Amino acid sequence: MTKRLERFTYKIWWNLFLITLGTVIYSIGLKGIVPQHGFIPGGIFGLGFLIHYAFPVLSPGILYFLLNISLFILGWLNVSRRFFSYSLYAMVLATLVYESVDVDFGVQDQFYAAIAAGGICGFGVGIVLRSLGSNGGLDVVAVILNQKLNIGIGKTYFVFNFFLFSASLFILDIDLLIASLILVLLTSVTLEYTMAMFNQRKMVLIISEHSEEIAGEMINHLKMGATFIRGRGAYSGKDKNIIMAITNNIVLKRLEQLVFSRDEHAIFIVENTFSVLGSSFAKRKIY
Repeated sequence: MTKRLERFTYKIWWNLFLITLGTVIYSIGLKGIVPQHGFIPGGIFGLGFLIHYAFPVLSPGILYFLLNISLFILGWLNVSRRFFSYSLYAMVLATLVYESVDVDFGVQDQFYAAIAAGGICGFGVGIVLRSLGSNGGLDVVAVILNQKLNIGIGKTYFVFNFFLFSASLFILDIDLLIASLILVLLTSVTLEYTMAMFNQRKMVLIISEHSEEIAGEMINHLKMGATFIRGRGAYSGKDKNIIMAITNNIVLKRLEQLVFSRDEHAIFIVENTFSVLGSSFAKRKIY
């Protein structure tokens, strides 16, 4: 599935499809839940909601559009024209969908509403960020920081939203503020998992006295690569070949069975990793 999706990475129609699908999901998730409960969804749209609650002259959708102008200048200067164009399309579409669609999901309980909005919005934003564009707004800043400083997109949202919700203390009551924080937290978590959906890998370290035999079985029977890392036992002082391999959940159990069938005293270490770039794995995405 991953390799199949990689072939579409730079195709215009595929990026427009992801952006359109994700933006529509995100905008409808906002419109169907957030204003009915008076939530602050976080990000630039959240700032638009906050301004709207304090000064109800313009709608959150229009405020979102206006607040994006300066951020799109950053996108134009720091990422690429392609990123700018895709993000501009997403921002205009988000504004149009929010302003034109009249929907109410009818969720009455405040806690349930925060969970539903966070899940839907995070899923929508995650789909968009799997493209070569963004939703605009804070996504532009988040992608720039991720590309230049390797700062996680979810972390950028967290810092911005910390200041946003600090300002919200002067407008929202405490129950509404907590519900909004739950919404934002679930948005960030869902966003990260949506982006990693097709990239999740496992890094495996195997320490064994039969590492050469195990590596040969991995190559011949599991059709997977392996790398030897030179190590030395701290107690025995003996040199050892530690096997490092990258795999997925499907092959992991077969690999575990192979290792312990060859050496029941082996040490089998598994680390989660959501992004493996290069070689036969995912290709580096250039915005």
